Amino acid sequence: MNYYIDVLKNYAVFTGRARRQEYWMFILFNMVASVLLSFVDGLLGLGFLYLLYSLGVLIPNIAVGIRRMHDVDKSGWFLLIPVYNLILACSAGTSGDNRFGEDSKA
Repeated sequence: MNYYIDVLKNYAVFTGRARRQEYWMFILFNMVASVLLSFVDGLLGLGFLYLLYSLGVLIPNIAVGIRRMHDVDKSGWFLLIPVYNLILACSAGTSGDNRFGEDSKA
C-alpha cells in the first residue's frame, strides 16, 4: 500500500526511476480499486465513481510508467509501443546509475 501512496504523492513527477516492485504494486492496487469502484457503481447505478477515479489516477499512472521505462534506461516514449513496453516493465532495471538518475536499489 505504501508504494501506491508514494506514487500518488509523486503525482506528476516524470523524472527519476521507478523499481519493478513500485510499478507493479501501484498497478495491482489500481486494478483492485478500479474493480471495487466498478462494482459499487453497478450496485448503486451511479456510473461516475469509476470515471472520477480513472481520471484522478491517469497522470500518476503515466508518470510511474515513464519512471519505470527510465529504470530500464529507455525513454518514456517506449510506453507507446504496445508489447515491448510490457516486456520492459517486467525486466530488471539497470544496475547502478543511468542517464535518468541514481539506482533506487542502492
